[in-house]
Amino acid sequence: MSPLARPPLDGLKRQLRRTRDHRSQGQASGTDSFVRETFTLERGEARVKAREWFEKYPKAAYWTQVESWRQLPGDRIEFTMRRLPSAD
Repeated sequence: MSPLARPPLDGLKRQLRRTRDHRSQGQASGTDSFVRETFTLERGEARVKAREWFEKYPKAAYWTQVESWRQLPGDRIEFTMRRLPSAD
């Protein structure tokens, strides 16, 4: 393989698709107890939705975070929010 050639990403793409499918069906990906929700929204709406999560589930208590995100065509953002189920 030449130094500038990119490695094949088919396996990674399949794994990401599988993980996203499991999450969208409400299945946990592994043994953690985090609650996840994936959204696909216009950029401005995505910011508003993320802020809503941080206001409703404060980071200090729920460990809320944007777990992953990607930009889609048309200025749309797909992102996954993650938080603990309760603030014990």
